[in-house]
Amino acid sequence: MNHLQLIIKREYLNKIKNRSFIIMTFLSPIIMVAIFALVAYLSQLNNDKIHIISVLDQSGYFNDYFEDSENVQFQMLTVNSVEDAKLLVENSEQYGLLYIPRVDQIDDFSSNIVFYSEDSPSLTVMSTIERTIERKINILKFQSEGIDANRIDELRIDVSARLETFEGEKTSKLGSGLKLAFGGIAGYLLFMFIIIYGNMIMRSVIEEKTSRIIEVIISSVKPIKLLLGKIIGTSLAGVTQFLVWIILLIVLSTVVSSVFGVETTTMQLQQQEMVGQAQDMGSQEMLTEVMMEIYNLPLTNLIIMFILFFIGGYLLYSSLYAAIGAAVDSETDTQQFIFPILMPLILGMYVGFFTVIENPHGSVSQIFSYIPFTSPIVMLMRIPFGVPLWQQILSLAILFATFIATVWFAAKIYRIGILMYGKKASYKEIIKWLKY
Repeated sequence: MNHLQLIIKREYLNKIKNRSFIIMTFLSPIIMVAIFALVAYLSQLNNDKIHIISVLDQSGYFNDYFEDSENVQFQMLTVNSVEDAKLLVENSEQYGLLYIPRVDQIDDFSSNIVFYSEDSPSLTVMSTIERTIERKINILKFQSEGIDANRIDELRIDVSARLETFEGEKTSKLGSGLKLAFGGIAGYLLFMFIIIYGNMIMRSVIEEKTSRIIEVIISSVKPIKLLLGKIIGTSLAGVTQFLVWIILLIVLSTVVSSVFGVETTTMQLQQQEMVGQAQDMGSQEMLTEVMMEIYNLPLTNLIIMFILFFIGGYLLYSSLYAAIGAAVDSETDTQQFIFPILMPLILGMYVGFFTVIENPHGSVSQIFSYIPFTSPIVMLMRIPFGVPLWQQILSLAILFATFIATVWFAAKIYRIGILMYGKKASYKEIIKWLKY
């Protein structure tokens, strides 16, 4: 077994046997599920409360017009003044009072309706009330002008343009959203993985440097092999932790949902919005369209390229993190070097979300999908929209070529910096190390 394999094995075993690593591997999913479960439970408690709203309709147009829902109930009042109604509702601790005054003209409704409540009312409740009132007022307005509102509804035509490529492939607005979601999730996962496990590599290098163990190791192993061994070994430990997290999150979410009856994956409000969309569009049609759009996505291409760009991007940034760890004596000294590394990552996220969504094949999106420090994120976001294979291969080739060059430069910094103690490294000092 050569030195590189020994270093990889040593780094991997040291990481997965570390007490804090084991604790965080099992504790993190538990904390995440507990937080989601708590938020979901509190959201359900909040939404299970029935809101009673009293309605004082002095206009006479809205008698018995408001329909009760699962969480909102309406009560019509017969008192003569709004002050009496306010006093009655406040003493009964109801959710609020909806006051509809008598008006001379239908248009006056738009600015004279008032909702009284102790606290700020729910936006969802207010939107429901406003839509109900608007629908009734529009009917009244049509009738006052001698227009049959029902006839207008019958004559209304909803336009939904079909989206289709020149080759005849059908697309849709829903498909564009799914493509952006797939690409965004892939880019965000890579972004978080680089930050979390890049810092792990950097801390590992700093610990070995301060403990002087590295002086023994470096005497028998080339710096570039030691650097690659640490990167690959820590990466494998990170992948192991990541897989354990996924398995535990799925198991714990299922257990919490079945045992406690709490939906940890969706909030009540999101469920209501989905139900509303399903009713407008037709749940079966919506489900069919979603499945068709997922089927039309280049899933095989996306999965393969996600793995390759994931590996390439992580290795590229890991080498930089390891070089930083070798150049400093403590984590507090890393701040001046971390920011220039994070800037391309953050830039890639912004470019991905603000340009790919508008024009995935525009010049800005294409340029940043070839720059190796941003391509793992930007290209992953572009692939669901259909990127020629040669562009993906070219971007990968540039990425891995840059990784090889970066490892060579990082190894030179690593070779000098790993044995430097008691002196804060500067950019000028690091440039000198590269010349040795």
